[in-house]
Amino acid sequence: MARLEDLPEDLRPYIENLECPRYDTRPWVDGPPLRERRVAMISTAGLQCRGDRPYAHDAIDYRVIPGDVLANDLVMSHISTNFDRTGFQQDYNVVFPLDRLRELVEEGVIGSLADYHYSFMGSTTPDRFEPTVEKLVPILKGDGVNAVLLIPV
Repeated sequence: MARLEDLPEDLRPYIENLECPRYDTRPWVDGPPLRERRVAMISTAGLQCRGDRPYAHDAIDYRVIPGDVLANDLVMSHISTNFDRTGFQQDYNVVFPLDRLRELVEEGVIGSLADYHYSFMGSTTPDRFEPTVEKLVPILKGDGVNAVLLIPV
């Protein structure tokens, strides 16, 4: 993770003055016990399957990641020059903990994993994602998902 003091001086004021969005609704809801949950992941690491199209600058779309994806089939195409890919290169679970979730399913801690997971390019403000996420919600529900692990990267 970059430290503010390590960033170029002309970039610091921009980062320091970014507004944190506020939402009028409270998204937290109750649900079934964890052992009955069907979990999907949503990451902002700019992940895609090998061969899928890379993200454009300021992208608000997402890429679908199959639940049976192998580590070698994932590519990180995050476009920020300030983004450190080292953790991902050593262990993709740092930004997409699919192996850890599979272990939790095997141990009976969580009920099941979704057939598909999703990755966004996290180089824009969260409010810009809202229309896209609203279209993703029925897809998640159609997969029986009742819990989402959000992984902001």
